[in-house]
Amino acid sequence: MPAGVQSFWPDPRCAKAFWGQHELPPYRQLLADTIDWAAPGPGDRWLDLGCGGGAITRTIWTRTGGTVAEVVGVDCAGVNAHAYDRLQASLSPPPGPRVRFLCHDFSRGLEPFADRTFDHVASGLSISYAESFDHGAWTTRAYDRLLSEVFRVLRPGGRFVFSVNVPDPSWGRVARGSVLAALRSERPLRHLKRCWRMLRYGRWLKREARAGRFHYLPAAAVTAKLVEAGYAQIAHRLSYCDQAYIFRAVKAA
Repeated sequence: MPAGVQSFWPDPRCAKAFWGQHELPPYRQLLADTIDWAAPGPGDRWLDLGCGGGAITRTIWTRTGGTVAEVVGVDCAGVNAHAYDRLQASLSPPPGPRVRFLCHDFSRGLEPFADRTFDHVASGLSISYAESFDHGAWTTRAYDRLLSEVFRVLRPGGRFVFSVNVPDPSWGRVARGSVLAALRSERPLRHLKRCWRMLRYGRWLKREARAGRFHYLPAAAVTAKLVEAGYAQIAHRLSYCDQAYIFRAVKAA
């Protein structure tokens, strides 16, 4: 990363701003659509990539009644370990070590994991932020490498189900879909504060995406990258107030 470039991702304030988004309608719909395509089942081993506070991890656990073999959440913000501590304490049946968090920057790849470690991988609005700066310019090298790394840690036949924002996403449209629910909640000021923080960080994300640091790509471009990485049976759909694509791709057996 070039000198002087700011990253909010490891900042606890940024991480916490997104913890509560699963309580608001746009993200609830995105989460439901993602889990429907992920279709977790008993005995699965899952990687939750860019896990944040663990919304996908929680839903995988509850959707399967706690019968999955393992869910590992990976994120670069260390404060998410505290969210996972609370998550583990709230799950039923108690997960023990079957639900855990690893603090790791996936822009560097997935080297903590061996080949074919996971049955399936899920990710919510995260992989677009794999960043690489090479020869004086932002590139997609880390993004492309991450797709290949997910392919490597998947078992044959495994699914990669993930969401990414559309090009030039409208955070205002997402916010409008959230404000009414926030006002009707038991703690409206808390939700409105989170909405404001997400909008503020959203401006930073769009600015950096225009500079080439982050990657809000057309669906056709994402599909082409998945094909190049070796995936098959690729499909996508819109969700999140039409501001995100959900992709499902399979590592051919």
